[in-house]
Amino acid sequence: MRVSTRFTIAIHLLAATEYFGESHKTTSDFLASSIGCNPVIVRRVMSQLRRAGIISVRRGAGGVTLTRPLSDITFRDVLLAVEAAGEESMFHFHEHPNPACPVGGNIHEALDGQLAEIQQNFEADLASRTVQSVYDAILQAQRST
Repeated sequence: MRVSTRFTIAIHLLAATEYFGESHKTTSDFLASSIGCNPVIVRRVMSQLRRAGIISVRRGAGGVTLTRPLSDITFRDVLLAVEAAGEESMFHFHEHPNPACPVGGNIHEALDGQLAEIQQNFEADLASRTVQSVYDAILQAQRST
């Protein structure tokens, strides 16, 4: 799985919703101005986050609200919400290795377990990081400027 900009847009959207939620209506237009992208892209990401139960969206000028604290939203939650849903493996194998070749005939046995371990470690690392850590780093950076 190649991680697209949807992931970082989603993290930005969640942090901005937390930061501005009390003082502004966090609409797709408002969030797009913070993110620096088209509001249509923001609405697509919002839709994915809403389907995953991470945000709530009120139609019209209502805006976005978080459904749980940032400390309860992991990077893995966000990734699963916005990236290719239903794909089980982040590594895609070429489809037809030659079984008559000593390499092609044994490549799956030699590589599959290693790739599975890499993916498990990656997902565990994502699950150990929360959007709260990003928000805290934003506040820290703001204080130092």
